[in-house]
Amino acid sequence: MILLLVAGAGVVVGTAISLLARRWPQIEAPRLAPATVVGEVDRHPKLADHLRRHFNPKTETGLALTIATGVVVGAAVGIGLVLAMVREHRGLSSWDVRLARYGAEHATPTATSVMRDISLIGGTSGVIVIATVACVIELIRRPSKAVPAFLIAVVAGQFALSNGIKYLVDRARPNFDRLTGFSGTSFPSGHSTASAATLAAVALVLTRGRSRRAKIAAAGIAGGVAAMVASTRVFLGVHWFTDVVAGLLLGWGWFALVSMAFGGRLLIFGEPVKEGEAAAEVLT
Repeated sequence: MILLLVAGAGVVVGTAISLLARRWPQIEAPRLAPATVVGEVDRHPKLADHLRRHFNPKTETGLALTIATGVVVGAAVGIGLVLAMVREHRGLSSWDVRLARYGAEHATPTATSVMRDISLIGGTSGVIVIATVACVIELIRRPSKAVPAFLIAVVAGQFALSNGIKYLVDRARPNFDRLTGFSGTSFPSGHSTASAATLAAVALVLTRGRSRRAKIAAAGIAGGVAAMVASTRVFLGVHWFTDVVAGLLLGWGWFALVSMAFGGRLLIFGEPVKEGEAAAEVLT
């Protein structure tokens, strides 16, 4: 039954993401709309002055991320709400003990073994291997210096973010039967964060130049597998349900932020700054 729940989580989340990608094609690879950049430059005269004086977008890392941050604020708000629920023992936190106890009481040896294998996808070694293989494939298929830079930014950044938040929140792990190894504190789930961010990035780079149908399918598969990894962490007794929800939000939010800094599916770092420079010149 537990394996059916894990698979069900993957199907539900993967289907939802596929439907969203079908409805809003931009979700395949989040990027800043030119109008958004122009609007920001128009509303902030100092930003326009800055852009006129800096003509190399590759040096404007911070600016690209700053502009992009406004678009992924939803993920940050979501993580904040989940943390508030944890602190006040309301909302989604009401499922924490129930799901942890269910996993401890119903996990069979076979289910535990399968869940451990699925969980490895979101482990440090797992995401590094997956990202490396995807990078090699893409450098052979469609060579681009941006691909390794993009994947390194996604993978390294999510590690830094999740571990930093873990340190600040310092939430204790579930105290039921723990069916696999773990390290560090509980909130957010590092495996959930890593799988969400890395698999989304891999789906993006592997579908460069492919059909829209392939992009939608890849986005759904990436999201579904990330949800399966997250659910295994709960049923293996090493994370609370709210930990994995926050981890998924953090991973997808970070992926969106980095992909926008690289111009979305264009994978050209600093593309938002190029648009901003053009807007600054027009507004001169």
